[in-house]
Formats: sequence, structure tokens, C-alpha cells
Amino acid sequence: MTMPNEKRPTDCPIYRPAVGRFAPSPTGELHLGSLTTAIASYCHIKSLGGTWLLRIEDTDRQRCSAKFSEQILIDLENLGLHWDGDIWYQSERTDIYNELLHDQLLPYIYGCRCSRKDLADYEIYPRFCLPDPKMTAYEANTLGQQQKTQGLVDKKVRIQLPNQSMGFIDGIQGIQWSNPQQSLGDVVLRRADGTINYFLAASVDDGLQGITHVMRGLDILPLTTTQISIMSYLNLPTVEHWYHLPLVENHCGQKLSKQNLATPIVTLSKQKCQNLIQKALTLLKQPEVDVDKPEVMLQQAVAQWRLEPLQHQSVLGKV
Repeated sequence: MTMPNEKRPTDCPIYRPAVGRFAPSPTGELHLGSLTTAIASYCHIKSLGGTWLLRIEDTDRQRCSAKFSEQILIDLENLGLHWDGDIWYQSERTDIYNELLHDQLLPYIYGCRCSRKDLADYEIYPRFCLPDPKMTAYEANTLGQQQKTQGLVDKKVRIQLPNQSMGFIDGIQGIQWSNPQQSLGDVVLRRADGTINYFLAASVDDGLQGITHVMRGLDILPLTTTQISIMSYLNLPTVEHWYHLPLVENHCGQKLSKQNLATPIVTLSKQKCQNLIQKALTLLKQPEVDVDKPEVMLQQAVAQWRLEPLQHQSVLGKV
């Protein structure tokens, strides 16, 4: 019997252990910008006593390469960035994404045959492929599940996002508000060739892996309410803590990226690894660490980790 002042189990807050992740896309090797994100993600989650997972986001079969995946693993190991548990390769999980797309997400999606040329003059997709642009995907779904699933074959699959303002707290950038329908519109979850897009794969895997803390670049901040919406549609555990890092830029003021031909890191020697860790920590405005084995340097970086120097910044520095 429960006494009047006794706290019942259902009244207790649900504790979720801290779980972070680093999720590179193997369209090229790591560069100083992606390494900085990896070190920030690692140091932050380890400073909380949490688990750091590695996920390879390789759904784009045309641009991703197993050669780059292997090099990313080698570089992380050389740098002492040892992940916990098994690596998840998204290219091996396509059946899971499609199953959820055709099941729980079915009321919110529809097929689209529009080309890029058709949409060149539009920032937000004008819903040419719905019977009525004002109609919701759910209202347009007059077919049975099997018929609608068949109707998605060889088409892009779009999802209708909530048309309401949504907010979340970013641990670096502060309180954020966005209406995903008005900012991004009906985004594509699967391309006509069957390739699963980032929105769907990242949402599903963050939920299924129990990710509680996401640390990633500021350029992905506008996509966050879309991911929150998809995870909600799927009834997946939400990410509790978001952090969007200021960007590392080149001397032209562009984000350091593979598209902008950022120089790949080289981890062939202990000294090179030490220098890379020092450069990344300097960009992250963290206290200096003693030059030692990479693992020891990272242990010191974890012990000294602070978010405050990063808060409300948009650029870490130029390299």
C-alpha cells in the first residue's frame, strides 16, 4: 500500500545516461573543422561521464567511399578518440529507414516528381504534387496503405512538417525558435533513386541509439526542429541537449568543408596527432594541455572542458 506522502515510482524523473555521438559522412577524409567537432563532442560527453558513439553516415552511395570510412577510423584511433560500442553504418540500415517510412510516417508523406528545374524559383516547396496545396498529406491519403506505398516508387518522398513554432534550448547558441513548415517546407526524406536523406537517417538513429547530447556544427542548426518533428512522429526518445558549435572557416570566410577543398588531416606520427589536438583545443578556446600521448592529452582536455567560451559565438576562427 502506498502511503499518502510516499513517492511512487511513476513520480520519479526518468534518468537517461548521457550518450553522445560523432557522425561523419565519408565523402572525404577528416579535416580540421570536422576534427574540432569530434574533439568537442568527445570532451563534452566524457566530462559528463557519458558514452561516445561513432556512426558513419554513408547513405549517399554515389559520394561516400569505404576508403574514406576506413581512413576516418584510422585517424580517430591515432588521435586517441576511442569510441564506445559498435560502429553503426547507415548504409546497412536502409531497410529499417524504409520500414519506418512506410509505417509510422506514412500519414505524413507523399510522392513528388518535381525536378530541380521545376523548383528553381521557389525557396519552399509549393506542393505541386498534392491535389490541393492547402491539403495535408494525411487528408490527401485516400488510398490504402499498400496502394500509397506503391505510389511512392521511383518518386522523391516528402514529409509534411508541423506548421507551428517550436522551441528548444541550445547549450551554446541559447534559446531557439523555428517553424519547420515555414522555414524548410516539405523536405525530402528519400530520393527517387532510393537514397535515404540526412533528415530521416539521423532522426531514426539518434532515437534508436538513445542519443541524449548532440554536438554538431552551427550550419545544421536550422535543421533541428525538422529532426525534432520527425522523432516525434516516430515516437522516438527525444534528444535532450543540443549544442551547435561555431564554425571553423577558411581565409575566404567559408566554412571549412570538403566541398571547399579543406586540407585532410594527417595522423601518421605522434607529433602530428599532438599538434592537431592542440590546434583543435585552441580553436575551441579551451585551456592548454601538456604535450603527451594523445590519450593523455584528451584526458586532460576532458577534465578542463568548458562550454562558456563557445557560447553565443558563430565562428571559432579562420585557418
